[in-house]
Amino acid sequence: MLQALRIALHTAFGGLLLLAVIQMSLTALPWPARVSAYVLSALLAGVYLAGTVAESRHASSGSGPEPRRYGAAWLGVVTLLWLCLLVISPEFSWLAFPLFFLDLQLLRTVPALAAVLVTTAAVVLAQWARTGQPSAAALLGPVIGALFAVIMGSAYSALHRESLNQRLALAELHRTRGELAASQHFAGVLTERERLAREIHDTLAQGLSSIVLLSRAAGTALESGDHSLARERLALVQNTAAENLAEARRFVRDLAAAPLERGSLDTRLAALCSDTARRAAAGGRQLQCLFRVDGTPVPLHPAYEATLLRAAQSLLANIESHAKASRAVVTLGFSPDSVALDVFDDGAGFDPGMLPAGPRPDGSGFGLLSLRERIADLQGSLSVESTPGEGTVVALRLPLEPAADPAAVSGRKI
Repeated sequence: MLQALRIALHTAFGGLLLLAVIQMSLTALPWPARVSAYVLSALLAGVYLAGTVAESRHASSGSGPEPRRYGAAWLGVVTLLWLCLLVISPEFSWLAFPLFFLDLQLLRTVPALAAVLVTTAAVVLAQWARTGQPSAAALLGPVIGALFAVIMGSAYSALHRESLNQRLALAELHRTRGELAASQHFAGVLTERERLAREIHDTLAQGLSSIVLLSRAAGTALESGDHSLARERLALVQNTAAENLAEARRFVRDLAAAPLERGSLDTRLAALCSDTARRAAAGGRQLQCLFRVDGTPVPLHPAYEATLLRAAQSLLANIESHAKASRAVVTLGFSPDSVALDVFDDGAGFDPGMLPAGPRPDGSGFGLLSLRERIADLQGSLSVESTPGEGTVVALRLPLEPAADPAAVSGRKI
């Protein structure tokens, strides 16, 4: 709409200038005055056209001089040329109307109103000079035109401000939307990194740690000449490496949250306890690892099963590597409103207050932190009870009430 108003204003200026030139040509003006009017009209048309073209180019592409800087000077030149034409012939009074709009558009309020008054006075004087005496028509016509121009100019200015505010608001919206998209992307990257870190720690890192321990045990058996024991431990290394490779392939296929391909959760947990005891024995340590179920098992969401299995893997790996325990018990308990996993060992224990708030510089200390994040994702709880020399109990609980239905968070990657 604003663009249409600009075009109408410029068209009106050109049409009224042409009309004034034609009417002047029909009057009995001396040739010197007539030629001067033609020259000044051509010059006025050229100056006006140059200004409008420059303003349009700047509005569309941003190139060229800033209209706010040269606008007042350009208007001054246009007004001066018009006054000269008005002195030559009152027919050029027609141009006062578009000049009113230009004054109101390009100047501040007070200077604009002053320019409108001066233009109106010039037209009134020109009309009086033509008739030789003052008349109501010669006075009221320019005054009413000026008042109408002020009202329309105010409306145009309001529309222009509203359009400018809308463009600024739209630009701000695009900028904010871009920042929000970047922020969401960054948050998604961080979440995915945390998920990958948990999976790597609970699968590949634990498996590689077992392979290292079993390889050392096989080397010790070879050094002592017990080739049968060395072969047994190397077979465990191969089995552990094969399992790790399968985990890695599932991990690459983004199937890390579906690790229960070998059976139900209780079957996998029982097999995990057996594998832990066998690896400990192959490493020269006696670790009795038992698994039991309390309560009546119920079907669990895959996210719950994956979290419980990963928790057991991580905790048993810690017992195997650090606890120096002879006995470990994994208990899977079911109640009407929750499922719980308790892992007990009779090892060296530790002071829970000394647990690190973040991973250590060597990369260790990530297991419990990762486990807490997994449990928190499912609105569960985790507690650690331990005393130096008296073993450790780690208990985690996941709610099964409808408010914490894991289907509500099935879209999350666990």
